[in-house]
Amino acid sequence: QVQLVESGGGLVQPGGSLRLSCAASGMIVRVNVMGWYRQAPGKQRELVATIVSGGDTIYADSVRGRFTISRDNAKNTVHLQMNSLKAEDTALYLCYTNSRTYTYGSHDTWGQGTQVTVSS
Repeated sequence: QVQLVESGGGLVQPGGSLRLSCAASGMIVRVNVMGWYRQAPGKQRELVATIVSGGDTIYADSVRGRFTISRDNAKNTVHLQMNSLKAEDTALYLCYTNSRTYTYGSHDTWGQGTQVTVSS
């Protein structure tokens, strides 16, 4: 019932910046949580950052101080500003939401992902 469209990934040099965006659409009543996970080849998916409906945020220790998550409630959109990027940040970044719709109530939805590659 919820569709997520991610954008903003790409190739960037170490120390550079990228801004990821994720827009949710559908018959959304309320967005409880939106955020980003990432998965690199051979590794398990890990949480990067999330923001809850009240505005509180959670960051992985590895990105705290470098990444900032924000939201635009009017557009049901979440952004991830990534600064001081490192090679180890290279991964497929997946948007996530737990949202309520008129049809299904609160449930999880995952985006297809946007690739971030940090390399010189």
